[in-house]
Parts: sequence; C-alpha cells; structure tokens
Amino acid sequence: MRLSTACVAALSASVASATGWFGSSQEVIVDDAQKVPGDSPLEFCDTDHSNDIVKIESVDLLPNPPESGAELVIRATGTVFEPIKKDAYVNLVVKYGLIRLISTKADLCEQIENVDLECPIEKGVLSITKSVEIPKEVPPGTYNVYAEVINHDEKPITCLQATVKFGGSKESVSEL
Repeated sequence: MRLSTACVAALSASVASATGWFGSSQEVIVDDAQKVPGDSPLEFCDTDHSNDIVKIESVDLLPNPPESGAELVIRATGTVFEPIKKDAYVNLVVKYGLIRLISTKADLCEQIENVDLECPIEKGVLSITKSVEIPKEVPPGTYNVYAEVINHDEKPITCLQATVKFGGSKESVSEL
C-alpha cells in the first residue's frame, strides 16, 4: 500500500526511531501555535515553513500519549509538492532531559522503508498507517525529539519536534 509523504519520513525518523524511549505515565507538552494538526505531540520547528516540500495535514497517534508495553498506531496525511529523491536525509536529535541520546544524519530513503515506502516519493496527497511496539522498559523523564528533513537538493521537506514527559508528576515544563 503506497502511503504518506515525507511527513511519514519525518515520523519514521522522529517517532518510530524514538519510540524505544517512550513509556507510560507521560505528559505531552505542545505549543498550540506550532502544533501539527491531529492528535499527537508533534509540532513544527520554529522556522519558516513556506518553502517546505511537504505540507502535513494531520498526524494521529493511538494512543496519545504512547504507553509502554503497548502498540502505537501512527496515522499521517500530507501533500508532497516536489518529488523526494535519493540522498534526502533527516537530521535527528533525541534528548533525555539535557542528555543527548541520539544525534545523527540518517538516510531518508532507508528510513521510509520502515513505513512501507520507497524513494522517489512522487508529488501528491499521501497517507500512512503504521504500528510499532513500545518497549516496557523506559526510564521516566522528559524526552525531546527534533527531526529536520531535507531533500537531495538541500530544499527543506519539513521540520518536526516533540516533547513528551514520562512518569513523575503531571506538571508541564512551563509550570516548573
């Protein structure tokens, strides 16, 4: 089934790759002005998105927030305005509090294989649905995910970020 967009690629990299760190008893912390439409902790990075190759229309996580030891279903829809080709990449950073767990430049075309897509991704409206298992063993704390997705010609595809708090009290970071 041919699905989603580079949004999926970003999801594949930011959500699926980081899901190994997500667990139960968490709180999603999102600024509504930058929030990605849908039911997820994702928000757009604080950059100009007028030239993005992908317009993300919605991203839903079931359940939201993710739960440890449970299946997470990711549903995403978006529009691709230019083909996404080989040599596109994701700059991915995952932090646990202030500790950087992952900082890598990943091949986008390899990452999207995780959501049953392959490069090139052609122009058009695409959707994906993907299930992943969340491990039970996840340390409580605040996790920050940042994924900047860039096409082969260095044009921005999209940029997403999320903050999720696992365990502990239900106060948001802004209240601390």
